[in-house]
Amino acid sequence: MSDLKKIVIDGNEIEVPGAMTLIQACEEAGIEIPRFCYHERLSIAGNCRMCLVEVVGGPPKPAASCAMQVKDLRPGPEGQPPVVKTNSPMVKKAREGVMEFLLINHPLDCPICDQGGECDLQDQAMAYGVDFSRFREPKRAATDLDLGPLVETHMTRCISCTRCVRFTTEVAGITQMGQTGRGEDSEITSYLGETLKSNMQGNIIDLCPVGALVSKPYAFTARPWELTKTETVDVMDALGASIRVDTKGREVMRILPRNHDGTNEEWISDKTRFVWDGLRRQRLDRPYVRVDGKLKPATWPEALDAAAKAMKGKSVAGLVGDLVSTEAAFALRSLMDKMGGLTECRTDGAKLPADDRAGYVGTAAIEDIDDADMILLIGTDPSVESPVLNARIRKAWLRGAKVARIGAPADLSYEPIELGTGREALSKLAAMDHTDKQDVKGVTIVGQGALRGDDGADVLAVIRAMAEAAQSNILVLHTAAGRVGAMDVGATCDGGIEAALGAAVIYNLGADEVTIPDGPFVIYQGSHGDRGAHRADIILPSAAWTEEQGLFVNTEGRPQLALRAGFAPGEAKENWAILRALSAEVGFQLPFDSLAQLRSAMVQAAPELAELDAVPINKQKALPPVPTLGSGDFEAAVRDFYLTNPVARASELMAELSAQARARDTQPIAAE
Repeated sequence: MSDLKKIVIDGNEIEVPGAMTLIQACEEAGIEIPRFCYHERLSIAGNCRMCLVEVVGGPPKPAASCAMQVKDLRPGPEGQPPVVKTNSPMVKKAREGVMEFLLINHPLDCPICDQGGECDLQDQAMAYGVDFSRFREPKRAATDLDLGPLVETHMTRCISCTRCVRFTTEVAGITQMGQTGRGEDSEITSYLGETLKSNMQGNIIDLCPVGALVSKPYAFTARPWELTKTETVDVMDALGASIRVDTKGREVMRILPRNHDGTNEEWISDKTRFVWDGLRRQRLDRPYVRVDGKLKPATWPEALDAAAKAMKGKSVAGLVGDLVSTEAAFALRSLMDKMGGLTECRTDGAKLPADDRAGYVGTAAIEDIDDADMILLIGTDPSVESPVLNARIRKAWLRGAKVARIGAPADLSYEPIELGTGREALSKLAAMDHTDKQDVKGVTIVGQGALRGDDGADVLAVIRAMAEAAQSNILVLHTAAGRVGAMDVGATCDGGIEAALGAAVIYNLGADEVTIPDGPFVIYQGSHGDRGAHRADIILPSAAWTEEQGLFVNTEGRPQLALRAGFAPGEAKENWAILRALSAEVGFQLPFDSLAQLRSAMVQAAPELAELDAVPINKQKALPPVPTLGSGDFEAAVRDFYLTNPVARASELMAELSAQARARDTQPIAAE
C-alpha cells in the first residue's frame, strides 16, 4: 500500500507522503508559508503560530501547518482529498493577528539593528502584517545575556521562537540555554548565567529570525546591501563546508554557511565563521630576502633571482601546507619533478598510502553517517577536528546508531562506548569475529591521531582488514583542507617528511606546522607572517584562499571549487603564478601560462578532479598482510581547536577564544 496521500492546496491537487507536515506539503506545491519557529533541521515547537492555514471541513479555526501531518487530515464527505487553503480571509486575519501580537513588545530598533535588511520579522511584517497597532501600553523590556565573545544579545527583540534553544540542545549538544517563565514573564536565558561552551554556537545567529542574537565581531560594521557575496568553500578543516564570504571593498566582513546536504548541511564551526579578522592581520604583502642575518624588503625580480640562484645545483624539496589549493600543489610538484627534487604534503608525519586512494580517503561518503547503524571512531576527536561532522555523528546517535570509540579522552556531544585509548584496544577489537556485523550498516572513521606514529601504516592496515571483515566503509578524517588534493596530484615522496627535510634547499609552500631544522636554505611562499616566514631566508608573499580561485578536495574525496572573494594585499600574488614565474628563472619552465592550462594538465594527471562536487567511488586494492601492533595510546591530532593554521593564529578573536577555553579547562572546582 502506497504511503502517498492526495491533498488539494489552494485548488491544486498534489500527492505527497502522509508523514509530511502541511508546511512541507505547501512547499512541495510551490506555496510559501511564513514561519518563525519552524526549521527543517530542528524539532517542531509550534509556538509562533505564524504558519496558520485553513483546513476545509476541520475545526472553525486556523491550524498550525508545521505541527499537523497530511495523514491526520480527514477526507471530504464523499472521500474527496482533504482541502487546505493558505490565502483565505480566515488565514489572512489570523496572520495579521499573530503579527500584531509579535510586535506588541518588539522595540523600534530597525534603524540600528544588525539584522536590518535580512530580518524575517521585518519581511513578514511587510508581507502579512497591518500598518497600524492597537497596543498603547508600555512595552516589556528584557535583560541582555552574556553568551561570550561571539554572540551579542538584544533580548527585548526576542519573539520566543526557541530556535536557539533547540539548536544548542539538539544539534550542538549543550544544555546552557532554555526558556523560563510563562506568559509575559517568559524569557530565553542561559542557566546560571553561563556562557556557551560549543564550537558551533555561532549558528544561532543565522537561526534567529529577529535581531535578538547577532554577531558580536560583525556588529555595526556593514549593511547586507553594501556587501559583495561570493559562494566558496571553507578550508579551516577538511570537511569542505559550503560558505558565503561577504566583502566590503577589499575587506572580508563576515563568513556565512550555505546549505549542502552532502557536507555541512547548513551549519559551520565557529572557527570558520569568525576567522575572517585573521585575513587582515600579519599579512605578507611584499617579498623579503635575508641579508646579513636580517630579512630585508626586496622587489619581485630580486626575490625570484635570489631564489633561483639558491636552488640551482642543489638538492631541493617542496613542502605543501595545509591550506594550499590543489593547483598550487600540482605546480610545486611539477617544478620539483623537473628539478629532480622531492615533494611532500604529509607534513604531520601521517603514514597515508600515496598510491591507494581508498587508503588515504576511504570508501565512505559523509552522508553515509546519516543512516549508519554502527559508527566506530579510531584515533579521532571529531568535536575539534571537524565540529560539523561531529554534529552529524550526534544526529545519528540520537536516531539510535551505536557509536564506539578508541582514542585519547575527549569531550564529545554524545556518549560513545569507550573501548580503550590506543593500540592494545584496537588489536583486541580486530581479533574478534566481525562476520556478524556484515548486515549492519557501519562506518569506521579513522583520525590522523591513529596514523601519525611510526607504525601508522600498520594501524591503517589493521583497521582496513577489520572493516573489510565487517563489510564496513572507512572514512579517513583529515585535519588539513589541502591534504587530499595534494595527494591526488602526487605531492608525496618515499621516506615522507623526514626525507624532504634532508634536502639542502626547502621550498616551503605554506607549511607553517613544520619545524624545519637548522641547515637547509628555506624559501617560504605564504600569506601570513607565521612560523614558516620566521624561519625563511627568502619570503614570497602569496594570496590567501579567499583571494584566488582554487580547487580543494575534502576528506571524503569530493573536489570543490573555492572562488575569489577579494584581492591579495600589496604585492602578494597568486600561488600558481609565483611558481610559474620561478620555474622560468631556474630554467625549468612549467608548461602552462594560465590557470585554465594548469587545470587541464592537472585533470589529465588526476582525472577524479574533473568531477566537481561529486564523491568518486574509491575501489579497494588488495590489502597488505595484517601486521601485529605494539602498544601505546593514540595521540590527539588537534591540540588547540582555535589555533590550527596561520589565518587562525593571526586572528585576535581566535586567540581570545583559545585563552578562554584553556582557562575554562583549568578552572578549579569547589573541592579543590
